[in-house]
Amino acid sequence: MATTESALKEAITVIEGAIGAALVDYSSGMALGTVGGGKDLDLSVAAAGNTDVVRAKVRTMEQLGLKDSIEDILITLGSQYHLIRLMKGRGANGLFLYLALDKDRANLAMARHQLKKIEAELEV
Repeated sequence: MATTESALKEAITVIEGAIGAALVDYSSGMALGTVGGGKDLDLSVAAAGNTDVVRAKVRTMEQLGLKDSIEDILITLGSQYHLIRLMKGRGANGLFLYLALDKDRANLAMARHQLKKIEAELEV
């Protein structure tokens, strides 16, 4: 089992094109851990903003009466992918992994696969 710090470091080093990663509590909008980012990607701001995205999608699913769960949410920008993976399992309710990728260097399918693996190994 991986700690938050080691899981985020793995995400940023193993996933091709990764530029930032965070573990976020979407009840508070606070990042519990971050790796990467920089002047063009403030991970604390991204954590809070993506919390709104998750809350809106959960609320919409409830209003539609959908009895399903969100695996991940993808946001595509001109030069980046932003991947939000809601965590499942014991102690992980209300948390999501956030990964920002350089669109030119990333393989989206592989990034999703690797992020799912990192989620499974993460001990919160």
